[in-house]
Amino acid sequence: QVQLVESGGGLVQVGGSLRLSCVASGSIFSIGQMGWYRQAPGKERDLVATITTGGNTNYVDSVKGRFTISRDNAKNTVYLQMNSLQPEDTAVYYCRAEQTRGLPPRQHIYWGQGTQVTVSA
Repeated sequence: QVQLVESGGGLVQVGGSLRLSCVASGSIFSIGQMGWYRQAPGKERDLVATITTGGNTNYVDSVKGRFTISRDNAKNTVYLQMNSLQPEDTAVYYCRAEQTRGLPPRQHIYWGQGTQVTVSA
């Protein structure tokens, strides 16, 4: 099992910045792609950004140029630097990790508990 714990959320004014962190613990071997998703009230959980073990990144169009995802494999931590925050970025942000293990190999998906980000106008 892998446990993911997010931190860094909070209340920020329009145009402000926040940095989210997600630390993985437990059976963390073979963790592959990690990512951030968000869920606004009444909406589905959507992709924000992902990063592979090799550092390849992918972003949803709405955050390109404002958000940066990074990871420190030695610390088993993934970050999301969020700049120029807008009210539409208000959501609960979730960390996600993929792990392939077992024989035959199977993919397992883990989620954190989420951290609230609120952007006030």
